[in-house]
Amino acid sequence: MFASLASTRLAGLAPARAAFASSSHAVSWRTNGRRISTAVHFYQNRVLEEYASKPATRLTLRQLVFFGKSMNEERLIKSANYVRTELPIRIAHRLRDMQALPYVVVTQEGVAKVYELYWNAFDKFRRYPEITNLEENDAFCAFARGLLNDHKSVIPNLSLGLSLSSPYLLPDRLDTFMRRMLVSRISRRVLAEHHIALTQSIKSQGLSPEARESVGIISTGLKVQESIEKCARYLRKRPRDVDDDALTGALSDADWSDVIVDGHQDTRFAYIREHLEYIIFELLKNSFRATRLKHPTARVLPPIRVTVVASDNDVYLRISDQGGGLVSPEIKSPADLFSFSHVRNATRLAEPRLGALRTLSSSQRGMTATVSEQIGRGQPGNDGDVPPDSVNPHPRIGIGLPMSNIYATYFGGSLELVSLDGYGTDVYVRLPKLGKNLEGIEL
Repeated sequence: MFASLASTRLAGLAPARAAFASSSHAVSWRTNGRRISTAVHFYQNRVLEEYASKPATRLTLRQLVFFGKSMNEERLIKSANYVRTELPIRIAHRLRDMQALPYVVVTQEGVAKVYELYWNAFDKFRRYPEITNLEENDAFCAFARGLLNDHKSVIPNLSLGLSLSSPYLLPDRLDTFMRRMLVSRISRRVLAEHHIALTQSIKSQGLSPEARESVGIISTGLKVQESIEKCARYLRKRPRDVDDDALTGALSDADWSDVIVDGHQDTRFAYIREHLEYIIFELLKNSFRATRLKHPTARVLPPIRVTVVASDNDVYLRISDQGGGLVSPEIKSPADLFSFSHVRNATRLAEPRLGALRTLSSSQRGMTATVSEQIGRGQPGNDGDVPPDSVNPHPRIGIGLPMSNIYATYFGGSLELVSLDGYGTDVYVRLPKLGKNLEGIEL
């Protein structure tokens, strides 16, 4: 699979179509803080269009596992060249989306920075030479890691820019654009991190039981209950991560809610651990916070119940709390919590949220939208103990639920919120267990 894809890409690019931008628009773009000429930008747009005219090659979870199971040097080199040639195509699609935005949006705080990051990554990937041996593959992995680190500020910068742009875009257009950007970002990180993990597995084959239970970044026997208990354990030990206002709003010193897991407790399936645990972590965090705020004087807080059900084709999670529900003056429908438009979600323009986004977008820490970063671990899926208190939590920036929804739907699953106003919330998550669904990237 990877061999045919890589060889097709190496055969050359399709003829270019018309350039995107007019010359007057082209002059407005900058690269590395330097205004570029109309002629140069016209050429760059022709190069971009050559890549953007090619379709992304979507993969399934099963394909990623199958190819990575019997890894050797030849297959690893094929994987490297597939990633090398696929990523600039996926980045080009998103650059084209950004070029189609109204000028007032592109010049907003954050959006221009993301455009420059994407252009630089696109240019570096398209120029990267073919990989022919393990030494060159190691250099490519280091190169890819560097770009992944450089892009940690993308989510907060994009969220900030589009929040500020909300008055200039219709809600449907804004939400569609943001979803395409975030889904594509996940897809690129999956390909890059999976290849890096496969490279590590070649170097340490058979040395650890954990390595034998995974293929790249995919855990082949992921235990759902263990992931639930891990996220709950961390949230209960580190209440600051749940939210400061939940602590200051509470009038009692009751412990956090117990998390009760029932249903098919022995459920295991092949999935990306970080995706599953991010969803669980964010949903439990919201339930912890809502329950604490709903019952400020309670000596014992109502429990949060997580029901796990495994069918022939899917794994289901239902997370039920007694936190009072979701609808508020700012939110008319639970689905609006996924929106980045101030029309649907008025909290997008709240000053505390914008301030948190500005802080996070300018910090070196950035954001990768993983549980590991929130608990201070560098490796996905590292259970370990709770990290030292010196690791500070991210401020609330309103990205948790939208990202959870995107992670859930990435391989064909779903996430649904049901608000029982005045009582609590049920969240239903469905994840395909057979790995046959293609990535949910939109062209």
